[in-house]
Formats: sequence, C-alpha cells, structure tokens
Amino acid sequence: MAPVNTHPPPPRPYAFGVTLALPYPQAVEGIRAALRRHGFNVLTAIDVTALLNEGLGADFRPSIILHACISTLAHRALRADLGVGLLLPCAVIVYATGDGASGVEVLDPEVALAAVGDNTALAIVAREAKARLRRALDDLGTSSKEM
Repeated sequence: MAPVNTHPPPPRPYAFGVTLALPYPQAVEGIRAALRRHGFNVLTAIDVTALLNEGLGADFRPSIILHACISTLAHRALRADLGVGLLLPCAVIVYATGDGASGVEVLDPEVALAAVGDNTALAIVAREAKARLRRALDDLGTSSKEM
C-alpha cells in the first residue's frame, strides 16, 4: 500500500507497529479498514489532537487512539477472568510523524494480559488477538517498516 518511512520511532517493549509513507488521514482509514478485515470492531476513537487542544490549549501532532475489539475473543477472555475487562479492548494509535508519514502502533495483547498472571485461557486469547493485529498491520503494506 505505502512505501516505508526511513525514520521509524524507536521500538517499544509493550507495542508493535509500522511507519507508513502515507499522510495521516490515509493511515487512519487504512488501519480502520484493516482492523475490520480481521474481525475487529472499532468501539471508540479518541481524537488526541482535539482533546489536548480543547483541554490544555496544546498544539499536538495529529493523533488518534482507536479501541478495537473482537467480540468472541473478548467473551472468552471475560469468561476466563472477569477482571480482565479492565485491560480490554485492544488499543491502536495512529499519528503523523511530521515528515508526511504516519506511525501506527498497537499495544501488544500478550504484554497487556501478562499482567493477569499465569492464565492459559487468557494467554491463548492474547496470542490470537496479537496474530490478528499483526495481520491487520501487514495489510497496510508489505513495504511497511516494523517498529
């Protein structure tokens, strides 16, 4: 879909993502479509730029946080541990990098659900969610650069 940006942000131990040589609006639409193709529903979209501008008068780069969920995975996770609802849904951030490109990052579900402790059922759900999120990012373009 898009050529790689040669200056990706540093890796984060709690997330994975891609940097695309796409303008921010196209990256947002691209990840929304990719999430849908892999079974995710976007439940909320937080316009970080507007939030910080309205709340603080801060000028912040274009950024949006999407909360995405696959109902069947959420159901399995909640049956395994109701308290895991505090860690749901999957978080995705899309932001302009300032050079005409965009970053798309996802909170790693395996890292997030590891906070619960040793729970095989949750580990299986986290692994499946992570695989689907990776495929969604892959859909953004094979020329995307992993972070």
